[in-house]
Amino acid sequence: MSATPPTMTKASTGDPGTAGDEAGLKAGLKNRHLSMIAIGGVIGAGLFVGSASGIAAAGPGILISYALVGAMVVFVMRMLGEMAAANPTSGSFSAYADRALGRWAGFTIGWLYWFFWVVVLAVEATAGAKILHGWVPAVPQWGWALIVMLVLTATNLASVSSYGEFEFWFAGIKVVAIAAFVVIGLLAVFGVLPGSKNPGSGFDLLTSHGGFLPNGPGAILTGVLMVVFSFMGSEIVTLAAGESEDPQRAVTKATNSVIWRIGVFYLGSILVVVSLLPWDSKEIADKGSYVAALDSIGIPHAGQFMNVIVLTAVLSCLNSGLYTASRMAFSLGQRGDAPKAFARTSGNGVPRIAILGSVVFGFLSVIFNYVWPDTVFKFLLNASGAVALFVWLAICITQLKMRGIILRETPEKLIVRMWLFPYLTWATIAMITFVLGYMVYDGGDNREQVLLSVLVGVIVLAIGLVRDRSRKALQQQ
Repeated sequence: MSATPPTMTKASTGDPGTAGDEAGLKAGLKNRHLSMIAIGGVIGAGLFVGSASGIAAAGPGILISYALVGAMVVFVMRMLGEMAAANPTSGSFSAYADRALGRWAGFTIGWLYWFFWVVVLAVEATAGAKILHGWVPAVPQWGWALIVMLVLTATNLASVSSYGEFEFWFAGIKVVAIAAFVVIGLLAVFGVLPGSKNPGSGFDLLTSHGGFLPNGPGAILTGVLMVVFSFMGSEIVTLAAGESEDPQRAVTKATNSVIWRIGVFYLGSILVVVSLLPWDSKEIADKGSYVAALDSIGIPHAGQFMNVIVLTAVLSCLNSGLYTASRMAFSLGQRGDAPKAFARTSGNGVPRIAILGSVVFGFLSVIFNYVWPDTVFKFLLNASGAVALFVWLAICITQLKMRGIILRETPEKLIVRMWLFPYLTWATIAMITFVLGYMVYDGGDNREQVLLSVLVGVIVLAIGLVRDRSRKALQQQ
């Protein structure tokens, strides 16, 4: 990456997906930042607060649900890693779709992804504010949401290294907490932890309360719908790689390690929970899966301890969400698919206007969440609900074409390869399509999320197609 002059300048507007995309950004992220962003990216607040409902729905069989979604994410990350290692860029899959499928595709998936994250900002800011308000009730909940948003906005505006440093420590706390939970929990499962209330029955609880699938095999699919969105964020490392010291190495390392990360943090921790307590335990429903498990081990103040960890996960997600939305806006601006001001960077390589533009919509979403939680904000939430799956689907389709482009133009950059190409890519497309179809079949909020997300997607796609045709018409004149 070339350094940016001290004044506000426009980033270069090279062809989508080329190395010139990063001319306005600086390599402010160190390898340790990227490593922790990669590890922490798969540990969202949804893992801590949403797993109890999944366990209630599928019993111990929720492990299969997590394994299926985990496999899907591993395949998607492998495909994305193949493209990102060959051509690191802050636009990531949006820039690759732009090049492989057409300007309309990059425009559509880029704006949908941006929309997803600015709505997530409101969700996470509100979740963090609830915890902080519980500790310091003198400050109103909306006040805490404002403070959290302002602090993390200032962090992102300062420099990319400030974002990286915050995320390094946020993710580090999550990683250490989950790793400690798994180790201590397994010791309790086998009865070797002194003072544990758990009898140390091994894995007997996996089958002793109605069997491994107490609610039938169909509950596995219900579990898939409940856990799939807790995996969103894995792809952030490929956007951040564009501002790292060694993008190819960072992407390759992150892609290769995604299997053990999902295995340890998701499958490992959930295995501990359903091995320490019966899946239908009232404590899991009342306290949440992790607090209930810690209580069963005899860890004092388990509830407050988990609140600290959940708050860390929330702040981490909010921090990364703002970074991700702003970098996608930067890339869109650079390609002429967003206001050109979004592609300008400050002297230290920060796209401040893209950050402020993203955070303004984030603040509006927070206001909507407090003023119209059941109308406007619910619409925004549901309209962005299935975007994660759309993004993964777009990555798969893009990779089918990008493999040929890379082999034709820069075969030496094909460092990371998708396994069993193209068969596993098509299998992953089928898996994601099936999940979307099952969401519609399942009805309720799941159906509403898919239909509203499709509606928003069609609107953005129509705008992208019109822009694409207008651009081509102007070029022909």
